[in-house]
Amino acid sequence: MNFITRFAPSPTGPLHLGHAFSAMLAHDAAVAADGTFHLRIDDLDKSRCRPEWETQIEDDLSWLGLDWPRPVMRQSDRLPRYRAALEGLWARGLLYPCGCSRADIRAAASAPQEGVLPHGPDGVIYPGTCRPATAPRGPMAEGAVLRLDMARALATLDSPPGFSETGAGPAGETGRITATRLHETAGDVVLARRGLGASYHLAVVLDDADQGITHVIRGQDLFEATQIHVLLQRLLGLPTPVYRHHRLIRDDAGRRLAKRDDARAIATYRAEGLRPADLRAMVGL
Repeated sequence: MNFITRFAPSPTGPLHLGHAFSAMLAHDAAVAADGTFHLRIDDLDKSRCRPEWETQIEDDLSWLGLDWPRPVMRQSDRLPRYRAALEGLWARGLLYPCGCSRADIRAAASAPQEGVLPHGPDGVIYPGTCRPATAPRGPMAEGAVLRLDMARALATLDSPPGFSETGAGPAGETGRITATRLHETAGDVVLARRGLGASYHLAVVLDDADQGITHVIRGQDLFEATQIHVLLQRLLGLPTPVYRHHRLIRDDAGRRLAKRDDARAIATYRAEGLRPADLRAMVGL
C-alpha cells in the first residue's frame, strides 16, 4: 500500500511552531515510507482566508524543506462535491435544517441543568432543539445550516464505527477506538454551514478520500473529531485511513499555540535568523 498523507492548514494567519511540527512530522513519515505528502488548503471561510496567507504558508513550508505535488487541492474549488454528498445524506433522512444561534444552543443546553455545559468536538453539544420527530422530506433546504441526526445515522450501521490509532489520544487512548456513543459525546454535528457550503467534518472526509490519503497525522486536539470522521466515512462508503494523533506544541504557560501567537510564527523565527534545523530541535524532531 502506498503511504499518502497531508497537511491541510487554513490561510487565516501565519503558521506557527505547532504547524511546523505537524507538517514536518507528516512529511518525514512520507519520506521514510517512500510515499507522498500533500499540501491542501482549507479555504472554505472566504471571510477570513487571504491569498497572502496562502502564499506565506507555501513559502514557510518550502523554507522548512518540505515539498508536495502541484497544484494543491483547495476546498473552495470543491463545493459541488460537498453538495452532492449532502444531498445523498438528505435523501436518506440523515440531515435536518437548524436555525439556532450559538446563544440559542447555550441557553437550551443550560436550561435543565446547573454547572458546566456538556462539550464535544464542536463546543457545547447541541441539545436537539430543531431535530424533527421524522426525517424531513422534499428537496434539501437551501442555504441552511444542516445537522446530522446522529442517533439515526448510527442506527443505519450494522456495526459500530472504529479506527486504528497508531499514536495516543489526549488521555492516552490507543488501539482500536469505537464510537458507539457519539449521540451523547458529539451530538448532532453540523455538516453544512450557512454561507460556506460545508463544515470541516464533511469537507475533510471527502478530501481525504479523493486524494487517496492512507495516513492522517494530526494533533491530539482532533482525537474526538476523528470518531465523527470515521462515522461519515462509513455513511458515505469511503475508506478509513490510519490515524495518528501527535502531541501538541504548547507555550510556557501550557497553552497550545494559536495563529495569533505571532511570537512563535515560523516567519518570526526566520526573520531572527534561525534555520530549519533550529526549529526541528525546538519541537524535538
